[in-house]
Amino acid sequence: MIDPKKIEEMARQVHNALPPGLRSLGEEVDKKVKQVLQSQLNKLDMVSREEFDVQTKVLLRTREKLTALEEKLAQLEAQLARQPSDQ
Repeated sequence: MIDPKKIEEMARQVHNALPPGLRSLGEEVDKKVKQVLQSQLNKLDMVSREEFDVQTKVLLRTREKLTALEEKLAQLEAQLARQPSDQ
């Protein structure tokens, strides 16, 4: 979900960019701009910063486990290569 404070900030920037005649409509324009921004931002395929941070940590842990498993596999392969074959 998009942070409502960010939406308000974007709406304020859009409102400030409007010509003075439109700006005088005040709260009505603010409400409409916020509604349009919220609607359009919700259509985007985005995740929150918190979700992104969580997934980044999960990925880091997964990489660490993969590295450990690759090292273990290399050790086991080396042990296997050193053992005389029974054939």
